[in-house]
Amino acid sequence: MDGQSQLGAFLQARRSRLRPDDIGLRTYGDRRRVPGLRREELALLAGVSTSYYTRLEQGQSHNASPEILDALARALGLDEAERRHLHDLGAGAAKRHKGLRRPPPEHVGDATRDLLDALADVPAVVLGRRTDVLAWNTLGHALFAGHLPADRPEQVPTRPNMAALVFLDPDVRALYDDWETKARSVVANLREVVGRHPDDARLASLIGELTMRSAEFGRLWADHRVRACDSAPYTLHHPLIGAVTVTQQALRTADDQTVVVAHTAPGSPSRAALALLADRGTGPAPGQCRGVGGMHGRGAGLGKGER
Repeated sequence: MDGQSQLGAFLQARRSRLRPDDIGLRTYGDRRRVPGLRREELALLAGVSTSYYTRLEQGQSHNASPEILDALARALGLDEAERRHLHDLGAGAAKRHKGLRRPPPEHVGDATRDLLDALADVPAVVLGRRTDVLAWNTLGHALFAGHLPADRPEQVPTRPNMAALVFLDPDVRALYDDWETKARSVVANLREVVGRHPDDARLASLIGELTMRSAEFGRLWADHRVRACDSAPYTLHHPLIGAVTVTQQALRTADDQTVVVAHTAPGSPSRAALALLADRGTGPAPGQCRGVGGMHGRGAGLGKGER
């Protein structure tokens, strides 16, 4: 979670993906020991010295100006989300000596609770910046985690964590028809959050736990993809209502929390299925839920909202 090492790792990962042909660079058949551009080639594209770029990538320099970061972003062909992430990492590198801190527990404000109440007819979940589940409405609980106690978000020390649920909970994993796409989205979003909060000790603990407990998370985390989760369609296979297609849309609140809303097309079978779920209640039918990793209580390391 050190800002400088994250900056260097991100630059190296992006450089390794950029081929000479992508930028019209002729190689004249020379043999390359590593994929992607060489450091000197990227430095030339960005207009910086090779020695300076090497120090930056190796974590030996932490004074990259916004202008240099913009030049590197252009040379690497980064999109807007990736460019912002690069600047976040640069800012984190400059203050890395301050170390990690443990922020206070997150709580849902009155305005967000009012919004959650207003969304009673739509599945909605409030996530903290580390994807801890801070609150959910009845439909949100029923759709995404009906196998967990409804009051779990209120129990601060054992709050569910949505990223951990996606990677470690077999019921949540089975919920998604295209689990790989969902998993990539979760990791890319966590990458974006780490860039904005490089000193968050609880976030570092979550990343460490998921890396150790899930080889798939470790593989995706090493890919250094970054993207804020804004809106994406998913097909879910729910134990009570079967297949349902929803669009998960993230609404950012003023206190850096996210309200994830799952809405459906008007008049669609999925809209009717959610209405049926609301009528049938919140819990899965007997025998349709395995529980969290076959365990009760905290189970599978998912109840560590206060890392």
